[in-house]
Amino acid sequence: MRPRGTVAPELAALGDATRGAIARLLLEADDHALTVGRLTEALALRQPTVSHHLRVLHEAGLVEREPRGREVWYSLPETVAARLEEWSPPTGDETIGTELLGRIIDDLGTRFTGTFSRETVQRVVLDSYDLLRARDGAGRALPSATAQFAAERLSAQQSTELEGERPPGAPLEVLFVCVQNAGRSQLAAAIMRHLGGERVRVRTAGSAPIDAIRPAVVTALDEIGVPLGGEFPKPLTDDVVRAADVVVTMGCGDACPVFPGRRYLDWAVADPAGQPLDRVREIRDDIDARVRGLLDELAA
Repeated sequence: MRPRGTVAPELAALGDATRGAIARLLLEADDHALTVGRLTEALALRQPTVSHHLRVLHEAGLVEREPRGREVWYSLPETVAARLEEWSPPTGDETIGTELLGRIIDDLGTRFTGTFSRETVQRVVLDSYDLLRARDGAGRALPSATAQFAAERLSAQQSTELEGERPPGAPLEVLFVCVQNAGRSQLAAAIMRHLGGERVRVRTAGSAPIDAIRPAVVTALDEIGVPLGGEFPKPLTDDVVRAADVVVTMGCGDACPVFPGRRYLDWAVADPAGQPLDRVREIRDDIDARVRGLLDELAA
């Protein structure tokens, strides 16, 4: 039996956040059917982006496509809708199960063999799990989020242990921090990864993170060809700050701990929360210019 909150293998195409959101909207709609236009409006994404994800779902047999007059409707087959209704994602008040947590610990123990003991890995995994559960709206994709968050923290600790022994050409570590880790810091990190490539290792965090990146931020990045990948809001922890060469804060005040030897920058950037897409584009362009300037400084 699968742990509660994990999706069936045949529904694997729903692992992408946008496709998962499409499935939820279809599940909640009358007759489990909507048009591309209505999905585009609900998701605040561009129509080509939504059409791409619908095509993936259609090819996987998870949605059906039916022309009705001048419109094309997409719907969930009855069998798929039934499986999704059976799938009950965990909420912030639930656990993801000791067996699943044990697997995450074992997997990361294998990944960091020779670097950290199993006890250290277990401590970081359990602490990461507790921090993510405390987020506003926590619960969505909690198992995979726990694994990714713990892996990033262990990687940061590994970098800190190597401080002073980094090989020539090792990437500089940059941390972007804002309040909810759902807007400004995610915009900056995505653009930095896109432009910096192997020259930088980028992390993000929030002083009061929420459960998901804002759809308008995803749209604004997509418009300039910058991928967001599997990022999600994460709490601010000391280990990622210690690992950073440069820490860039945006609107989070004194929440970020200060450690010697790090460069700290505070960018006065507007918050995209609740802003229309045109305003989010302006914020994106402001951050883009700042990131390019920082990359030039780091290269020099």
